[in-house]
Amino acid sequence: MTLVIAHRGASAAYPENTVAAFAGARALGADGVELDVRRAADGALVVLHDEVLADGRRLHTLTRAEIDPAVPSLAEALDACEGMAVNVEIKNLPTEEAYDPTMAVVADVVDELRRRGDPERWLVSCFDLATVDACLELAPEIPTAFLVLDPKGAEAVEVAAAHGHRALHPWVPFVDEALVEHAHAAGLVVNTWTIDDPVRIAELAAFGVDGVVTNAPDVARAALDG
Repeated sequence: MTLVIAHRGASAAYPENTVAAFAGARALGADGVELDVRRAADGALVVLHDEVLADGRRLHTLTRAEIDPAVPSLAEALDACEGMAVNVEIKNLPTEEAYDPTMAVVADVVDELRRRGDPERWLVSCFDLATVDACLELAPEIPTAFLVLDPKGAEAVEVAAAHGHRALHPWVPFVDEALVEHAHAAGLVVNTWTIDDPVRIAELAAFGVDGVVTNAPDVARAALDG
């Protein structure tokens, strides 16, 4: 069965990474939600995709009080996702000014997820292998996923499996049946992002993809159930 994972919530219908988008995802038939988490200057965990805000300020230089209250905390976002699986993408990239090699953001995310229990409900992912490795080392009970663009060029299947991660999250243009078979043979779940076209969603399901990350969970639900 291919799961429907709402990208930043039901972001085609609601503002992305908001409480409304997460609640809307459930109403539109999503099995789970994908969201982005970053760490503010005072250690607060907030759900936001971009490092640089619309006004040019950098999130990691701001305290929670200086950030728009419409931006949910991780706790508020998870509350809104009650009853659904959640893929927490940690934004900790070496190419960004905010990169934190101490992995404090990982420890804080793990603390929040552990506080809620039910570790199989969570999936922590990142494009930075060191970050997901740190999560797996700190909390081996919480599943982790390696996010990649081109899994073939990076030999990502072998890397993810060798590092003990549960899943591979490749960008959808690079996903074909051979990749899915290769990843499954290595013991990996395959969740691909981001796809809203119902014909392509049905094709990916036929390949055996485990999850599709989509902005339009209702479209994906209809494509998979129809």
